[in-house]
Amino acid sequence: MPKIETINPSTGKVIAAYENEGPEQVSRRVKAARDAFAKWKKMDLAERSECMRRLGGVMRKNREEYARLVTEEMGKPIRQALAEIEKCAWVCDYYAERAEVFLRDEIIPTEFRKSFVSFEPLGVVAAIMPWNFPFWQVMRFAVPALTAGNVGVLKHSSICLGSALKLEQAFRDAGFPENVFQSVIGDYRAGEALVQADVDAVSITGSVNTGRRVAELASQDLKKFVLELGGSDPFVVLEDADLNQTAYMATQSRLLNTGQSCIAAKRFIVVQEIADKFTKLFVENTQAEVVGDPLDSKTTVGPLVRDNQRQALAKQVEDAKGKGGKVLTGGQPLKREGFFYEPTIISNVNHDMDVVREEVFGPAAPIIVVKNEEEAIREANNSEFGLGASIWTNNIERGMRLARQIESGIVSVNEMVKSDPRLPFGGIKKSGIGRELSEFGIREFVNIKSVVVKDITSKLLVE
Repeated sequence: MPKIETINPSTGKVIAAYENEGPEQVSRRVKAARDAFAKWKKMDLAERSECMRRLGGVMRKNREEYARLVTEEMGKPIRQALAEIEKCAWVCDYYAERAEVFLRDEIIPTEFRKSFVSFEPLGVVAAIMPWNFPFWQVMRFAVPALTAGNVGVLKHSSICLGSALKLEQAFRDAGFPENVFQSVIGDYRAGEALVQADVDAVSITGSVNTGRRVAELASQDLKKFVLELGGSDPFVVLEDADLNQTAYMATQSRLLNTGQSCIAAKRFIVVQEIADKFTKLFVENTQAEVVGDPLDSKTTVGPLVRDNQRQALAKQVEDAKGKGGKVLTGGQPLKREGFFYEPTIISNVNHDMDVVREEVFGPAAPIIVVKNEEEAIREANNSEFGLGASIWTNNIERGMRLARQIESGIVSVNEMVKSDPRLPFGGIKKSGIGRELSEFGIREFVNIKSVVVKDITSKLLVE
């Protein structure tokens, strides 16, 4: 098979080339993982937690090296890449400190002598992970799964294979036993071979189509799977919101990672009463962002990951323009080296437009004007996705009331949507199945086993 090339999206130039692993190599890796699982699951939880604590240290020690690699492989602005690596260290610390509480037996009162629930690892967990958060997406899966006693085999995106190998090395540097965490280097065929191999469960973050295919393959052998898929998160602005702060956060929510995030705000739903003022502030904040070399610490918006990603975004924007949408700022690819596109805001949109109907994975924001909060909630829920949402209001009680009406896995009031080790992460509808992070995430890949113990009393024989 031909080698896989990784490309710097700021320049369009090849960074490195990697051998493509075939099904036989994938099977060997899974066999090695299963052998490692036999020992790893028996290790005391405190020892596994100590491995995680050391892994957090490795992340911090190599923070700048890892962040630069992320930026070179997929174009994330360097300040955001540094924050991503720091978040990886945080999730290690979090589970190292709390795993014992999350995984301890739960006593259930019954009429028997003793009844309890134990949480035991499933085995080999395959992971299919994307390019947009090359370290964080992997650690979000791996840290809870491995702390619980599972082992992991990663098939990372072909875009960030250098990151995949650095992650594998990080686990070794932290003192994890051999083959507890491995990286398969390959294209989609390696991913399909991994799901069909002798694994016990699958975790995937990716597109709806990729998730559907992985679920189909995993279901053939009734393997457990967790799907974290796309999103079209609504950003609901009510008439009593602090518009200066809200407009600034709208820009940050849309342009983080150059808009290439499943939990980025993608549909800006604004009550008519304040729509003009919010729109003006939103445009001003967006125009103030710095587009440029992502290795420059002043840059806030980098390139899109590949030219085909930029072309897909351009097609969505042109579709909106052709159907009556008004581009208020941006709307064009940048004429420079690399895969850059202007941060874009579009008004006068409708549901016939791709920027409203589809997930927009890039720096373009449609503004949808509604009459009141009831219409805003209907509009927010009018999507095949249900990952995250945010509501902006100065009335906290109102915000919490409306949060319960939003059809999504995560709702933030007066804050942009973020993943957090302390909170469950995942969606409903076509945004996925299952949860990552928190106590809920560590229990996705365990056998929740009920144990019941009954006394057997015997009569004493009396002569």
